[in-house]
Amino acid sequence: MPSSPSPVTRDRRADLLVTLAAVALALWVTSGMWRDPNTRTITVNSSDQALFEWLLAFGGHALTHGQNPLFTHLINVPDGVNLAVNTSITVYAAVFAPLTYLIGPPATFLVILTLNLAATAVAWYWLLSRHLVGSRLAAGVGALFIAYCPAMVSHANAHLNWTAGWLVPLLIWGVFRLARPGPAHRAVLGGVVLGLLVAVAFSIAAEGLFFTALALAAFLLLWALHPARRAEVRAVLPRVLAGLGVTALVAGALLAYPLWLHFAGPQRFHGTGFDPLIHSEDIAAYGSYPRRSLAGWAGFGTSLAPNPTEENSFFGVPLLLLAVACFALLWRRADRAFRATLLALGVTAVVFAVLSWGPTVKWNGRRTDQLLPFGVLDNLPVINAALPSRLALVVAPVIGLLLAYAIDALRARPPRRRASGAAWVVGFVAALLPLLPTPLLTSVREPVPVFITGGAWKRYVPPDGVLTPLPLTVDVYPDGQRWQAYALAHRQGEFRIPAGFFLGPGGPDGRGRIGPVPRTFDSLMDQAGRTGLVPIVTEGSIEESRADLRYWGVRAVVLADRVHGAKFDVDEEALRRTATALLGPPERVEDVWLWRVPAA
Repeated sequence: MPSSPSPVTRDRRADLLVTLAAVALALWVTSGMWRDPNTRTITVNSSDQALFEWLLAFGGHALTHGQNPLFTHLINVPDGVNLAVNTSITVYAAVFAPLTYLIGPPATFLVILTLNLAATAVAWYWLLSRHLVGSRLAAGVGALFIAYCPAMVSHANAHLNWTAGWLVPLLIWGVFRLARPGPAHRAVLGGVVLGLLVAVAFSIAAEGLFFTALALAAFLLLWALHPARRAEVRAVLPRVLAGLGVTALVAGALLAYPLWLHFAGPQRFHGTGFDPLIHSEDIAAYGSYPRRSLAGWAGFGTSLAPNPTEENSFFGVPLLLLAVACFALLWRRADRAFRATLLALGVTAVVFAVLSWGPTVKWNGRRTDQLLPFGVLDNLPVINAALPSRLALVVAPVIGLLLAYAIDALRARPPRRRASGAAWVVGFVAALLPLLPTPLLTSVREPVPVFITGGAWKRYVPPDGVLTPLPLTVDVYPDGQRWQAYALAHRQGEFRIPAGFFLGPGGPDGRGRIGPVPRTFDSLMDQAGRTGLVPIVTEGSIEESRADLRYWGVRAVVLADRVHGAKFDVDEEALRRTATALLGPPERVEDVWLWRVPAA
């Protein structure tokens, strides 16, 4: 008779199966983009996709041309943009620069997005299977849930920073590695490794690093204060503090300039350009289903999120009940020491869930005046730059850990009654099956004009000169940065643009805002493109518009035949008529209308 596979062989097979499942789910979620990465866009968030494509192109260009990757004057002329306070993903831009030059920013964006999802599942599986649970099945279920939970799938709508969830288990591993017994040099090495991880995480997802640090601090404080863990804490505290000191030195040295730019550099701001009242979690969302899921496909999805990219909870009632049942099972079976871990996990999840509800209570779409803890903390530095809804991202890994621990416990000591075992299987299926992700919605976006791809723009814009598309580039009109990304990635040279999609100063009460403070020319163009109506043009508005172009140093104003609107259709004819009224008749060049602007 053939012998049964050895435990090592079985474990390797399990590792391979989980990895294949992670890759298959990543390809499934992003499948709509793979049909043609250069023409397709994520329907609900094409503006952020264009921004990250630009960041990849600019980062590679800055690296190969010896430029500052954290501050640029290519957009928001003449002031420039502080990328240290934006989602600059500098590590990704540098690592993937060869690929960006080879296949272009849109395709590179898709590769990174897909790898992010798969790598998040694999990293969590590695942490769970090698350090936390004995069952490969338990580790696989927990890891796949965390990587493809509703929050991660919703952020797959173009957020290369938030989908880099593979950083979190590595940071957790780095912190707990400091507590290992051993010689002093091991604590130093652990601190160096963790410092490098912190620097990488800051350069890819600074807000995610901040949330991870807060969650780990809360968990460790609760865990350390438990009577069952105090002796252990006293024993390892000197090693941990020494390691954290090394971490601070390494990360501080690597991040000294980015942190200075972030907190004291030009074009900085405090707070954020987003309203925390809008970007807070509806309490009812925790028991609801997300739109990009099997339940959402069946018609059970809701619109309780601020937008489709921020479904940060949306676990559904069955999963919440299952999580409570897992906690109860584990608590009943746990010894006193493990109960400290369970208690710390549970309290951390509850604290972050409550904080995610924002400044005041919102239930099923209705806002009340009841003040919540985040409303008190919102005035604190750094915290006032966080979106409260995203604090719910901490809850998903806690649920994933509970699922993994529970499966591990059930496999180690199955229920005595077969009916009880069947009930657990039914419970897991009923809770997780409705949350299976469906592919992201995608659509075809307007192409980059031949005027740009063919390099004709260089005949009208001097080196380092300023070109502006119509309407001017902002989050809802991302074409300017798409064109610029194409030119940079295809080594055509540089042209600068006014405005852009970025976070900068100029918001109320000294806070940040999206894009620059509007001027007359871009306001008139926005009105025409958005409404389809030509605004009233006076001698005063003509003079102010031309003064705006001189302020920016614009040499060419360009209107493509097809303009991409990230949130609504753009009326190109109204734009052409408005620009003609302000600047005179255009000339036809390739597939664009062009107005030359004399040098000031």
